[in-house]
Amino acid sequence: MTIAISVKNLGKKYQIGAAETRFRYNMLRDVLVDTFYAPVRLVKALVGKSERRANQNFVWALRDVCFDLEEGRVLGIVGRNGAGKSTLLKILSRVTEPTEGTVSVRGRVGSLLEVGTGFHPELTGRENIYMNGAILGMKRTEIDKKFDEMVDFSEVGQFIDTPVKRYSSGMYLRLAFAVAAHLEPEILVVDEVLAVGDAEFQRKCLGKMNDVAQQGRTVLFVSHNMSAILRLTQEAIVLRKGQLIKRASTPEAVDFYLASGQTESGERVWDAEEVPAASAPFRPIRLRLKDRSGKVVDTVRSTEPVTVEWEYQLAAPLTGLRVGMYLSTMRGEYVFTAFDTDDAKQFEQFGARQAGRYISHCQIPADFFNEGRYSLGVNASSFGVRRYFMDERALSFSVDISGAPGTQWPEVRQGPIRPRLDWKIEKLD
Repeated sequence: MTIAISVKNLGKKYQIGAAETRFRYNMLRDVLVDTFYAPVRLVKALVGKSERRANQNFVWALRDVCFDLEEGRVLGIVGRNGAGKSTLLKILSRVTEPTEGTVSVRGRVGSLLEVGTGFHPELTGRENIYMNGAILGMKRTEIDKKFDEMVDFSEVGQFIDTPVKRYSSGMYLRLAFAVAAHLEPEILVVDEVLAVGDAEFQRKCLGKMNDVAQQGRTVLFVSHNMSAILRLTQEAIVLRKGQLIKRASTPEAVDFYLASGQTESGERVWDAEEVPAASAPFRPIRLRLKDRSGKVVDTVRSTEPVTVEWEYQLAAPLTGLRVGMYLSTMRGEYVFTAFDTDDAKQFEQFGARQAGRYISHCQIPADFFNEGRYSLGVNASSFGVRRYFMDERALSFSVDISGAPGTQWPEVRQGPIRPRLDWKIEKLD
C-alpha cells in the first residue's frame, strides 16, 4: 500500500526560558549598570563562563521518532501531558519545523490543532471557509459543493457572515472542525481540541471522524479519551518524554499506556514508607501472581489456573477483617471483586485474627480470562467499620490466549472473560 506519512529520526528541540529581547528600552539606571558590568561579562566570556552560554538550556520535545503510516489508516497517538503529541502534529501540519529528521507527507493535510487554528479574526465565517479551502489547494467549485453541509454541521448559520472574532470558543470550534472534516483533505490531523465542545457536539464530531475513516482517508487522532481512541483508531503509538516507545493495535497500545508506572514483574512489595500510618495494625508485605507450577509470572496462560497470593502482617488482633482484591481491565472496567472471608465457614474461622503474619491466597480457574492486560488491586477492611489499606492498582499482568476457546477464528472476542462453555449440538431431523 502507498505510504501517506513517513517520519524518519524526527526531533524537535526547544530552548527553556524566555528568549532575549532584541530591542529593549532601558532606563538610564539600566544603562549605567550594564556599562559597569560589561568588563566583567567580557572576562567571563573569554574563560568560557559566559552567562548566556550557561543559560542556554534546551529540552527535546521529540527525539528519534520513526514510523510510516499507510493511506486509509487511522492512527491514535497517546501519552501523558508533555510527551510530545501536539508537537508531532504541528510538525506534520507544517506549523513548525523539525530540528532534525525528515517528514514526508503525501496528500493535502487538514488540521484541527487548536480552536480556530488558521482562522483570521477579522474575516467572517464564510470568508474563513473559503480561505481555508484555498490554503488546502481546493477550487472554489469544490468548496461551494460542501459549503451548506459545513454550515449545517457547525450550527452557526445565523452568524456565518459575522467576523469570527465575535464568536465564542464553542462557535469557533464548531466551524473549525466542520471546515477540517468536510473539505476532504487526504490526511486529517486532530488534536485534543474536541474536549472544548459540549457532550452532544463531541459525539457529533466523533461520528464524523468515524465517517471520514470509513471513507479511506488517513487520520491521526490525539486524545486523552481512551474510549474515543479505542472506537476510532485501528492502531496507536505511545509517546513518552518525546520518544516513541510502542506501536501496536489500539487495545494493546492503550493497555500498555494505562499500565505505565505499574508493577509489571508479577510481584508487588510494599516498602515501609509506602504504607500509611493509618493502616496500622495492618501492614501489607507483598502481592504475588503465580502460575500452575508456583512460579511468579507477569504473563499468565488463559488455559491454566493462576494463583493470587497476598502476604501481610498484623501488629495486633483484629475482628471482622477481610482482605481481598479488585480485578479490572486496564481501562477501569471491573471484572470481579472477591474477599478471603466471602465463604461463611471461612468467615467463622477467621472472623477474629490474632497478631502475626498471614498469607491469603486464592486460585482463579483456567479458561477465565480473555486476551489483554489486567490490573489487580487490593483491599483490607472491616466491613462497615474501617478500611485499613487499599491499593487500587497494585500490579498488572498480561494474558496469553494460546489454545483458548475460539482461537481458530480470526476475529477479536469482546469482553474481559473467555469461558470454555459446555456446548451441546443436537440434530433434530
